[in-house]
Amino acid sequence: MNTTQTASSAALEERFGRQVAARLTAGNGELSHEVGERLRAARVQAVARRKVAQQLRPAPVVLSRGGTAVLGGSWWTRIGSVIPLVALVAGLVAISVMQEDNRTNELAAIDSALLTDDLPPAAYTDPGFAQFLKTSDDSSER
Repeated sequence: MNTTQTASSAALEERFGRQVAARLTAGNGELSHEVGERLRAARVQAVARRKVAQQLRPAPVVLSRGGTAVLGGSWWTRIGSVIPLVALVAGLVAISVMQEDNRTNELAAIDSALLTDDLPPAAYTDPGFAQFLKTSDDSSER
């Protein structure tokens, strides 16, 4: 968002606020004194809250010459904003390496079990053997 868009939206908000205030003030003469005083007190509180909210706004993001967003200008701020990103990337790489290692270990365990078994590996691909295993599992459950 550039500064002209920010300025125009701020001007629109200001104009809308003034129109609402004028409308409320115009209808103020028809109200009783007690209601008018309560409305005036509410307006004062609203204005006070708005001033506090404006003071608590975060620092604006500044675009540097390179086009990167910086929350200040010091090197410490830039380094502090990059450290979490580096930690995230390092964590993702570590997780990927661990998962690949686990997958390799699982495949090695399966291969060693197949190769050290009494049956030849070709028996596992035989459809008749698969049927034999299903029927033997069904009979053992009874």
